Amino acid sequence: MVSKAPRLRCLFSSHATPAPIIRQPFSRPFATEVPDPHTPLRRPTTTFRDRLNVGPSFDDFVASPPSAETSAPTSSDLASSTDDTPTSEPPLRTALVGPANRKRQITRLPTWLQTPIPTSPNYKRIKSDLRGLNLHTVCEEARCPNINDCWGGSDKSAATATIMLMGDTCTRGCRFCSVKTSRAPPPLDPHEPEHTAEALKRWGLGYVVLTSVDRDDLADGGAHHFAETIRKIKDKAPGMLVEALTGDYAGDLEMVDLVAGSGLDVYAHNVETAEALTPVVRDRRAGFRQSLRVLERAKGAGEGMITKTSVMLGLGETEDQLWEMLRELREVGTDVVTFGQYMQPTKRHMPVDTYVTPAVFEMWRQRALDMGFLYCASGPLVRSSYKAGEAFIENVIKKRKGRRDVIMVDDVRRISQDASV
Repeated sequence: MVSKAPRLRCLFSSHATPAPIIRQPFSRPFATEVPDPHTPLRRPTTTFRDRLNVGPSFDDFVASPPSAETSAPTSSDLASSTDDTPTSEPPLRTALVGPANRKRQITRLPTWLQTPIPTSPNYKRIKSDLRGLNLHTVCEEARCPNINDCWGGSDKSAATATIMLMGDTCTRGCRFCSVKTSRAPPPLDPHEPEHTAEALKRWGLGYVVLTSVDRDDLADGGAHHFAETIRKIKDKAPGMLVEALTGDYAGDLEMVDLVAGSGLDVYAHNVETAEALTPVVRDRRAGFRQSLRVLERAKGAGEGMITKTSVMLGLGETEDQLWEMLRELREVGTDVVTFGQYMQPTKRHMPVDTYVTPAVFEMWRQRALDMGFLYCASGPLVRSSYKAGEAFIENVIKKRKGRRDVIMVDDVRRISQDASV
């Protein structure tokens, strides 16, 4: 006989009848339903606001009219000074930023380094042309502060853009540069020389600057690609003057000869800083002596070739180091030198050691001219491709070409007279 197990009753169960479940009516919202604007939205708490407060303020990027007390010294003020040393530096503005419990002091940008945000129609047109042809500019990649001045002319013929060839990714990692880096950048665009020449012809520029990223992954460093672009430009616009700002091609001087002999008018290569600071500032594959050899080789590539280099101030260089650098640049025949203020692109890059005043820049400009340089552009916002400097060099090249044409005409007349006799 099967025994039956007793059924156990839960001690916590209730003998009362369970209450009936009252279901609330369910309404399905529409996909296009607009939420009530008066209902506040709840957002998850983050630390983004704290990080934003620690960073630069909007005032750092928008130029305000300088007051009489904080404005930079004018050229007349500098001319009235008889001493070779610059005037005393104006005090830099500071501010406390960050959350209440983590305040820290930062240095505001000096008034002479503030530039307006680019909003002109011509700036937008040039940017649209560049994107349509898949072209890159160092103006954008290096975050140049003069982009509004160079791109914002009254028309495209008055504008200047520095085209960056061979993509937007560099194989080197200099501590001052904001261009993207990679050991294996994308392959070269075979249509880039044609597209670049077509864009420049469309703009109708009289002077153009070409530069490029370093491509140590290529056997020739991209020299053939660079030279082909210059030839295409000269074919489509023979009267356009071309400046090439190149790398050092890992010290291969034959590649320097190739680019210099492609028809360009100005060969530029930047030493960036004094020799003592080069290992700290530039990539380990770059060297001050190597850059001097590039400039010397380019100078001897052809008659009338103008060579140019650029230097950043504010990295911690000394006066003796700058004097020695200028002397060595003149020894290799460098014609043009520019001085500009180093500005830290991001917090990952080298910090600024000193904000150099306009008076100091003016002092070095005069010193360079006294040493025999053909031209020197020097100022806080001056960069290697500077609009005013390009206008001066353009006039020099045209005068030299005009002088050669006159000499050739005189030679033809002399030969014709000798033949008639």
